[in-house]
Amino acid sequence: MNTHLGKIMIANEVIAQYAGSVAVECFGIVGMAGVSVKDGLVRLLKKDSITRGISVTLDNNQLVLDFHVIVSYGVSILAVADNLISNVKYKVEEFAGIEIKKINIYVDGVRVID
Repeated sequence: MNTHLGKIMIANEVIAQYAGSVAVECFGIVGMAGVSVKDGLVRLLKKDSITRGISVTLDNNQLVLDFHVIVSYGVSILAVADNLISNVKYKVEEFAGIEIKKINIYVDGVRVID
């Protein structure tokens, strides 16, 4: 972003970290998923490696976010996805000051929560 005082650059990692923290607060989201390319296994990522489940790209000065998530068993995936999209869109746009073009959600697993 260019302002009258200079240029502002936000690293994709910063946006991914913030988007991940917003996502795990959403109802029905257990956490971010990490997929092992070698064996195809999906695993729940710990809080410190949450950004590996999120891809951030900039397309024509708009953000495109890809989330790989694990959802709670028994919840409506559509309701969880809608909630995730609305929360992330609002909070990340406010945080970064950049419009979100698209949010893609990939449900990579389901977990039973006690």
